[in-house]
This record gives sequence, structure tokens and C-alpha cells, in this order.
Amino acid sequence: MHTFDRRRFLKISGIAAAAPLAGSVLFSGCSKGSDVLSIAYNVPLPSWDPTTGPSSVNPTIQTYYKAVFDSFIDQNPDLSFKAGLLTEWGWNEDRTKIKMTVRENAFWHDGSPVTPEDVVWSLERAANPESGNPIQFVWSKINNFSISGQEITADVKEFEPTLFKWMAFLTGYVMPKKAYLDRGAEAWEEQPIGSGPYMVEKFERNAYVRLKAFPQYWGDKPEFETVVIKMVPDASARVAEIESGGSDLTLQIPYEEFNRLSSKGFSGQSYPVSDIGMIFISNREPMLDKNVRLAMHHAIDKKAIVNDLLLGFGTPIDTLQAPEYDAFESTTTVGYDLELAKKYLAKSGFSVSNPVKFTIQTTRGYKPKDYEMIEAIVGMWKQVGIEASIEIYEIAKHFELRMQHKLAPAAFYNWGNSIGDPSTSTGFAMFSYSPHSAFKSPEVDKLIGPLWGEPNEEKRIEGYKNVDRYIADEGLVIPLLQYSQPVVYRSGLSFTAHTAGFILPQNIKSA
Repeated sequence: MHTFDRRRFLKISGIAAAAPLAGSVLFSGCSKGSDVLSIAYNVPLPSWDPTTGPSSVNPTIQTYYKAVFDSFIDQNPDLSFKAGLLTEWGWNEDRTKIKMTVRENAFWHDGSPVTPEDVVWSLERAANPESGNPIQFVWSKINNFSISGQEITADVKEFEPTLFKWMAFLTGYVMPKKAYLDRGAEAWEEQPIGSGPYMVEKFERNAYVRLKAFPQYWGDKPEFETVVIKMVPDASARVAEIESGGSDLTLQIPYEEFNRLSSKGFSGQSYPVSDIGMIFISNREPMLDKNVRLAMHHAIDKKAIVNDLLLGFGTPIDTLQAPEYDAFESTTTVGYDLELAKKYLAKSGFSVSNPVKFTIQTTRGYKPKDYEMIEAIVGMWKQVGIEASIEIYEIAKHFELRMQHKLAPAAFYNWGNSIGDPSTSTGFAMFSYSPHSAFKSPEVDKLIGPLWGEPNEEKRIEGYKNVDRYIADEGLVIPLLQYSQPVVYRSGLSFTAHTAGFILPQNIKSA
């Protein structure tokens, strides 16, 4: 992590901020000593069920969920694991059973206690294919739960090496059995009940959510009694929010604006997170041509993108593993080589005068410089004989199209992997039977398939390194960079960076 260096970036000029967000006067930012914290967030919340539907596996909205719900197992800001609603967990010696201990002093927001029955119901519901949990095939690998006091045991139907990691990851939240069943899914969206540090007081879809501190929370009491999270997808509007005092903290703004605001008296941190920027490739024309795929990859100057466009806030990568991930391998590379790219295209009859053509989809403002980055890449491609037209979509549309296997031949995406396991990066992004994959390859499936249940951890990790080498050689996906996340906040606040990219209001204090 690094904070803003005034001398380093003084030479960078600012750009004009957009007009303040309409309606922002309703939620003015807090002043020092206030018990209200206002956050201008970059992604709206589509659902208050953190365990079902496509949105539940969107890493960027976990910030909302982490404020209201508890995970089975939690993570520290450095991604190390710690107790959540489970205080102990583990396997028996031959890994045919698991054992978990449920925290005794936890309560739901309606005042009722969190029980082992809630934990079992949550796991059984997640394992039910009818529940709509996208990670159902992980949760379904345990069954036959037994409760004794605060302890739960279960049988292992099929060994899943990352089971407990998933309990701290996407869809790994404990839900209240009675409250959910009594209310039903529709009413739940209006007033969800969790056991986390904040309760939902008011929710206006696509506008804001107002949270109130939960007095019976089992953990440390949050410093701010009220938190307003405004849903502000437009980056310039988020800049205006922080600059006008409408919000106290914002994130994912252009790096030029990060530098400008940090030099104007605001505090700023930009730090490496577990998110990577990538281009999905779909197995449809013209991407069925290996020469086209490899030419696309070799024609991208990732270092120039990071240094010139992102002002150095990022790390170029050539596999789906960031340097902090368990299976990162620095020797697997795909070099920038325009002449090699031209040679690959020539093998398939393409050239600058006879370019291969396709559409690439991208978000705009979802991540800093996302659209501009794809614009730059399209320009690089044009130099070798690739003509790509850009289509802009919202991140929710990306999830919808990906689940239906209807993405364009190329599609930009930000992949989050806060547990750093290769199964949750390469595995889920590239295994054909995963709903999150774009390129369906029987050869890749043969390589990944045995690794899902590989009990030898060293062999499992090495196996994924081999998968990454094969994918790089075949050009089946284009990893671009590991992101650094820019966060700007008013003076008088103390912000704790989280490597997963979460903005946790419960961890924000007065300086």
C-alpha cells in the first residue's frame, strides 16, 4: 500500500469535476465529530440476498454485504482468515467430516440469537440447486449435519480443498432461518436482517442505503452511528461528491483526480488489491482461430497501459494469478511483440489492409480508465491488423450475458479473488462447466477437472500453474493487470485499506 506522494505528482494537472450529484444535498458529508459517515460508492446494489443470483458473485458489491451480514469465516485486511460466526473449523484426520463451532454471543438484527440451526440451514440452502446459489456445487459437497450445543459436524460427500476458504468468500454468508422464511424473498429485499455491525434503515434502489449501527453486534462497535452509501456509478459525479463535501469518502476515481484531490487537502490511499483486469475471450468466431487470439495478446503493451494510462498504479500480469495469489508463477509470460502478432495474423490471412474484425465490450467508469484502457488496446490492435469496435455495457449486463454465454467475442471484466486461490481465479474463469467461463475448452477441462478434489495441496497448486501455462500458450484469455484501488476521503478520517478492495464502514474511524 502507498499513500499519495505530493512531490511525485505535483506536475500532474487536474481536470474539471462534474456537477454535484443530483439530490446529494439530502445526505451531506459528515464533519469532524459527527456520527454520520457518507460514502459515494461506484456500484449499485441489485439485491439484498448475498447468497443467490448473479449479483452474489460480484466482488464489488460485497462492501454492502460485509456491513450488514456476517460470513461463516472472516478475513483481516491482509486477507488472512479470522473468526466470523464460526469461531473454530476444520477437518477430521481422513477428511471425511468437518467440524465447526458457532459463536455464542451473536444476534440477528431483530434481536433473536444466531443459532447453529441458522448456520446449518444457510449451508443446506446454499447447497440446494433450486436456491439459485451460483456456488451451489461447492456447498453441496457436505451433508448430514449434526448439532451438539454450539458444535456442528457434517459428512464430506466429496472433498473440496477450498471449502473453508469459500466460507469467507462469495455467497459465504449466514442467513437467519426464521426471519427469511417468515418474510419471503420479496419482502426480504425491503428489510433484510443480518447479524453484522450495521442494520438497514432505509433502502432506495439505485440511489442509496442508510445503515444504522447494531447495538447488539458481537464485535467492536462501529464509530459512526449512521452510514449513508450513495450509489454513484459515474466517476466524475463521485469526484464532485467528495469535492463538494456531499460525501466523506469515495473510490475508483481517475488517477489524475486522485492526485489532484490528494494535493488539495484530501487524504488519499492507493493500494494493490486482489482484483485483476482481464479480457474474456468467447469461443465463437473469430476467436476460434488460435492465431487471432495470440496476436491479440502479443499486440498489447501492458506496461505502457499501466505506466502511461494508469500512472503506475497497477501491475501487468500474464496469467489469472496476481502476485499475492497462491499459484502465481512469474515465468509464465506473454511478451509484447508487434511483429510476432503480425506473423500470427498473416498465418490466417489477416493484415493491416485486411483486418480481422469483432466487437469488444467494456464498462465505462466502473474501474478507473476502463474504457480508456480498452480504447488504447483497440488502437494497439489496429497497428497489426485487428479492427475491434467497442460496445459499452453496465457490469450487471456483463453478468447477465456471461451466465447466458452471450458475451461478445471479447469482453473486459474485473475479476476479484479475495482468497487468492487458483481455483477461484483460473478454475472458475476457465472451466467449461462453470457459469463464469467464456471460452469453453475440453482440453482445459481435462487439466482442471482433477484439481477440484486434489487432496495434495502442493500438487494442486502446481497443477494450476500448468493450466495457466497451457492457457497462455493457447491465448484463451487475456489477463491485463492487477489493480491498485484509489480511495480519497476528507481530512479527519482514518481509513483502513483492505486488500480485497472492500470499503468497510465499520473499519473507518475519526483520525
